[in-house]
Amino acid sequence: MKIDHILIIRFSAIGDIAMTVPVVYSLAMQYPHLRITVLSRPFARCFFENLAPNVGFMEADVKGEYRGVKGLNALYRRLMAKNFTAIADLHDILRSKYLRLRFNLGRHKVAHINKHHHEKKQLTAKNDKRMVQLSTAFQNYAEVFAKLGYPIHLEFTSIFPREGGNLHLLSEEIGERKKFQQWIGVAPFAAHKNKIYPLEKMEEVILQLMKNHPSCRIFLFGGANREREILNEWESKYPCCINASAILNNLEKELILMSHLDLMISMDSANMHLASLVNTPVVSVWGATHPYAGFLGWNQSPENIVQTDLPCRPCSVYGRKQCLRGDIACMESITPQSIVDKVESILSTL
Repeated sequence: MKIDHILIIRFSAIGDIAMTVPVVYSLAMQYPHLRITVLSRPFARCFFENLAPNVGFMEADVKGEYRGVKGLNALYRRLMAKNFTAIADLHDILRSKYLRLRFNLGRHKVAHINKHHHEKKQLTAKNDKRMVQLSTAFQNYAEVFAKLGYPIHLEFTSIFPREGGNLHLLSEEIGERKKFQQWIGVAPFAAHKNKIYPLEKMEEVILQLMKNHPSCRIFLFGGANREREILNEWESKYPCCINASAILNNLEKELILMSHLDLMISMDSANMHLASLVNTPVVSVWGATHPYAGFLGWNQSPENIVQTDLPCRPCSVYGRKQCLRGDIACMESITPQSIVDKVESILSTL
């Protein structure tokens, strides 16, 4: 008897791929006899490798080995050897569309994501905005599997056991957590300027948290060169701060550390989604973008969102557009105290 084998395609950035994890997990748990292979970028292996017994991972460097039409044809031939019975395109870009076309010609069962572009355009319109909660990315992903005959209800807690990842695998500079300490993550960066809280104000947040919790440890997350320079500067200025990304330099290890945090402070960025995958509450700060677009982290409480209501918000789904006002008031108007208050609210429940 032939076993159903589904191929899931999602390339893109860390946050987008991370948002597929709760959906893939739900699919795997509710259809234990279904073979599932996730095709994604190499860094995503740690999301899926130990997710469930029936989930496998294939990496594809689509900007290197599998670049262009020639590369995609080579990738297609490699995929054909796996005898897939269904294809789930969770990306719907040129690369995945091309692969989808090839599988369609081979009479495979194929379905792709509906990104609801029209609704998002209405949400971000300059005039006559339609301010309503759109379907989430998780719901949009789940809809693809329903089209293929695998309806699911979403159920997911963490990629790690209840006690979190193994801290002993991390550098000695991270150390063991003391019972009297608060461990707080701060991820102050995002891919686009309009999604970044002013850094001088984020420093005020850190100073207030140090004052409120003298024994706290604040772990800083950020990867690009300029980001690391700033985080190193904060680490040297504030004894409680540790540049975790520089010490660990590994996505899987960062996830282990995040699983032991009391909470994370993050922008609408990849780190919000990474913390969500390990069941860590996130105080998320939103500027040009808005949770209504459907990209709030998995199982994150709307109560922990920090944002300012302005007529121009949101002006962008992903934060790429220039500020219509020119002053990024959506971020500038958020006070450090409002972020600290959210943090204290979470800590008071622990």
